[in-house]
Amino acid sequence: MSASYKRSMVLLCVLYLIQGVPLGLALGSIPFLLKEHLSYSQLATFALSSYPYSLKLLWSPIVDSVFFKSVGRRKSWIVPMQFIVGSLMLYISLNVQKLLDDPGNNVAELTTIFTLLVTLSATQDIAVDGWALTLLSQECLSYASTCQTIGLNTGFFASFTVFLAFNSETFAEKWGVPRLTLSGYLRFWSIVCYAVTLWLLFFKKEDKEPATEADMSIKGVYKTIWSICKLKHVQLLIIVHLFAKVGFAANEAASSLKMVEKGFRREDLAIAVLIDFPFQIAGGWLAAKWSRGDRPLRPWIYAFWPRIGLALVATLIVYWFPTPPISTGFFVFLIIHTVLSSFASTVQFVGISAFHTRVSDPLIGGTYMTLLNTFTNMGGTWPKWFVLKGVDLFSVATCKVSGAGLEVAVKAAECVSDHGKAICKDIGGTCVTEQDGYYIVSAICMTFGIIFLIAFIVPTARKLQALPTSVWRVKMN
Repeated sequence: MSASYKRSMVLLCVLYLIQGVPLGLALGSIPFLLKEHLSYSQLATFALSSYPYSLKLLWSPIVDSVFFKSVGRRKSWIVPMQFIVGSLMLYISLNVQKLLDDPGNNVAELTTIFTLLVTLSATQDIAVDGWALTLLSQECLSYASTCQTIGLNTGFFASFTVFLAFNSETFAEKWGVPRLTLSGYLRFWSIVCYAVTLWLLFFKKEDKEPATEADMSIKGVYKTIWSICKLKHVQLLIIVHLFAKVGFAANEAASSLKMVEKGFRREDLAIAVLIDFPFQIAGGWLAAKWSRGDRPLRPWIYAFWPRIGLALVATLIVYWFPTPPISTGFFVFLIIHTVLSSFASTVQFVGISAFHTRVSDPLIGGTYMTLLNTFTNMGGTWPKWFVLKGVDLFSVATCKVSGAGLEVAVKAAECVSDHGKAICKDIGGTCVTEQDGYYIVSAICMTFGIIFLIAFIVPTARKLQALPTSVWRVKMN
């Protein structure tokens, strides 16, 4: 690999890193900061802020077709998006504390702000995905997904694990370090965004890409997308993507929140995931090697079984979670479980991304790859709202009021949020969860996941990876 391609890989890692920061906030740390005050249904509302990342296909043709030749096809979007992301993070840093002081009444505003932040990052992602196809040679394209894994995961974990750890007062006192506030963290990344954007604008020259018919017309790109979607094998791949992650959806959406609810400290969770980070990077590199050759989907298929199995283990961990403080042995067990879960997840992510890169047509820029990545992301995003809503829906809570030697049980909506606990407290009762809907939702998800994997995913994936690259191309009129 030449030095220029290595520099291109570093650049891709940095650009994906900037995307990972707001995603880590919206999908990771903010829900944990809100968990103590909101119900699962309210958290489901905030989870909608991550949806734009899965719906970016709707405006990807515009990003792929409209640009300033003097600036560059990809830089025309990356530069302004990163500048606006930096400015929005600066704005949030000045207002976030008052929103978090009373989150129950500010759920809609918090959701709107972070939805906008994720939308801007998703737009930048479209341009970066397209640039990756031309920044790297054909032989090095499988490493584009590795760059995405390293960059996105680094940004995500900086905003999730590192921030949660340093935001904890207990962690700061224990290690003698200053407590990191959300405002200070956002200001830091706004400066990073500005710095990288200025470097791109003045010091990085973008090579011209060959023009095609689709480049000249936004309408032409939308027609091309429709042509791609009409391909039978693409339709099969879309069905696979939309339902592939249901089997472990309950684990990813609610298991960590449940452990925190049972007394697992946020900073301990952050440390566990932080220890796991080097293994994710190693997993990305190994998966890139495993995904080369004639069967790029093989590691992706194999990793389903450990992911579903580890989702079952996570459900059992929540069920038998010990009363805090937890022992060192149990904490080590949680770390091992976290490492194995994320390793399997990384293998799948890199494997499917490498397959997308292999079959995507470079003549349509980032649109083809964005189309396939969109359905992958959507498969992990759409179940989250239903999982969190389902936890409250299947839960049975009662408010037990004692008086005059008698105990009266009054049905309650939930015993998780500040609002739910306050209603029960107002009538002099204690809020108790009789049936936790988390276990029912987990069972439904895992049962569906196993059946769908055996009956549809495995045979379909083997069929798709055996197809020649030429059948994935769309003829331009």
